[in-house]
Amino acid sequence: MVSKTIVHEPDANRYVLRIDDELVAVADYVINGTSISFNHTYTNPSLRGHGYAGEVVQFAVDDVETTTALRILPMCWYVGEWFDKHPERAGLLTR
Repeated sequence: MVSKTIVHEPDANRYVLRIDDELVAVADYVINGTSISFNHTYTNPSLRGHGYAGEVVQFAVDDVETTTALRILPMCWYVGEWFDKHPERAGLLTR
């Protein structure tokens, strides 16, 4: 049975998705005052095209919304496109 987990690793400033303990996708961030800037996403090249980056970004956005008062600044093109596809979440953004 496959074990998929998505966790926040605050000491590493990132959210990660693992399948059977293998690192699959990452969303890195930097906190600057009242905003959190997602500056890089990565998916293992052999596992791209399965929506894993979207899953980790969704988890990260949900976590930021429910556990902080931070505003999101999508510096990474992928996170920017994610917000374009989810305009209902635009209230979380800052410029």
